[in-house]
Amino acid sequence: MWTKLELFGVILPCFLQFIFMAIAYSKQIDDSTEFALWKIEEEAEDLYAQLQLNDEEKAFVEQLKHSKRNLHWLATRVLLRTLLHTDEYIDCKVDAHGKPYLVTLPYHISLSHSFEYAAVMISKNGAVGIDIEHIQQKVERIAPRFLNPGELKAAKQDPHFVEALYAYWCAKEAVYKCHGQKNVSFANDISLQPFTFTGEGSIQARLQKDTLLLDYKVDYLQYEDYMIGYVKGAWNEK
Repeated sequence: MWTKLELFGVILPCFLQFIFMAIAYSKQIDDSTEFALWKIEEEAEDLYAQLQLNDEEKAFVEQLKHSKRNLHWLATRVLLRTLLHTDEYIDCKVDAHGKPYLVTLPYHISLSHSFEYAAVMISKNGAVGIDIEHIQQKVERIAPRFLNPGELKAAKQDPHFVEALYAYWCAKEAVYKCHGQKNVSFANDISLQPFTFTGEGSIQARLQKDTLLLDYKVDYLQYEDYMIGYVKGAWNEK
């Protein structure tokens, strides 16, 4: 017969392994800002069991039940819960522009997913944006949709052309999410300074539309065969 102490010694490590087993990567940006990647290896039922959802959210999950988006939605919420270190209900809603926000908790958040990974970024002191994309050769065909001619010319000169394209894409997506407003053109309204892809680095970005002018420092990171772009606020935003 095991003592309570022996049982605790067995159960606690198993519990912690269960909670953190799918966090593939995490990065602390500053004292109040971080992001993490969750590798989706669970079944939908396992992810669902880790969440507290209201009736509206349960109905939404039921609608997604037979799609890949179901796993993505559940995984981002599980990862969000993990980063917030809470077992309580998290009231996470989406505004009119599609930007997620927390109703009762003092965090800015950004969510992303691609194939077998979910990504979440949180901060207490500024808007954030994160994007993750699976690196595939076909990005060359769609590059003109999100790059201006000067950016495309610069990317073609990079020895790591495909990876550079994804760094451009993720950086612009991160800026778009951080800004959180619709009707922004990636090719026309978000511009990036030339850079040489190095696997991990920073890119200077500018969002300029009508009277709006915002400057950002966007970081990118290649993780396995995925690209991640992440940003915290515009440095000249008032």
